[in-house]
Amino acid sequence: MDQAGIIRDLLNWLEGHLDQPLSLDNVAAKAGYSKWHLQRMFKDVTGHAIGAYIRARRLSKSAVALRLTARPILDIALQYRFDSQQTFTRAFKKQFSLTPALYRRAPDWSSFGMRPPLRLGEFVMPKHEFITLPETRLVGTTQSYACSLEQISEFRHQMRKQFWQEFLSHAPKIPPLLYGLNETRPSLEKDDEQEVFYTTALPPELANGYIQGAKPVVLEGGDYVMFTYEGLGTGVQEFILTVYGTCMPMLNLNRRKGQDIERYYPVNEARTEQGPIDLRMEYLVPIRR
Repeated sequence: MDQAGIIRDLLNWLEGHLDQPLSLDNVAAKAGYSKWHLQRMFKDVTGHAIGAYIRARRLSKSAVALRLTARPILDIALQYRFDSQQTFTRAFKKQFSLTPALYRRAPDWSSFGMRPPLRLGEFVMPKHEFITLPETRLVGTTQSYACSLEQISEFRHQMRKQFWQEFLSHAPKIPPLLYGLNETRPSLEKDDEQEVFYTTALPPELANGYIQGAKPVVLEGGDYVMFTYEGLGTGVQEFILTVYGTCMPMLNLNRRKGQDIERYYPVNEARTEQGPIDLRMEYLVPIRR
């Protein structure tokens, strides 16, 4: 395997082990090289020092935990292998220009300081544009669930699938336009979890005959960045993680308070229980420009 392939595999492995001990000796043993050779190879391929990259990714993961959970700062610091809250605070402030406490309380979520995972040139930014939406009236149903950050990918995919199946259970076919509105807050019951409020909705003119017990829903107006996804419904959650983990930091955007908006345009009319739906989806994140 060439050097780029070796480092690509190592990067994937590192991403799943950022909360584990990652001394140079441990990482080198995983890669099968001496630590001196691995450091040189990593720097040659990525342009980054491996130790600095690991620390930047750990701090970026801790920033997400600060914003999406109510876990004590010390717990987050220890999870990402900092030996004290003081050490963590110094490193965090150096990368984000804010202490962890101020970062957690800030009204907007700035992308400044976030270190996206390295992708070795294979990443292509999804199509995106900046838009201003008017306030829009919809009809829909809101449900909620709680999960940890570690559960986020698979758990959210399953919940999204379940909510849409319930929402469209009486529909003769899938409507040509669907809205999913979601908002995340730290759980009031468990400090290591987040509570997600998810609203499945339709424009009023499409709702007749589709929904039972739906209520009026307001889609908030304002400035958004809109990313476009095309593919199977099973790929939506991974796309959203890419939007937040890579695209928002690369574009240096500030997320303001508000709901994320999923705007679906199903490609076929297959019923949800028949398998994955092929669709086009616009994902809108509220931003402050």
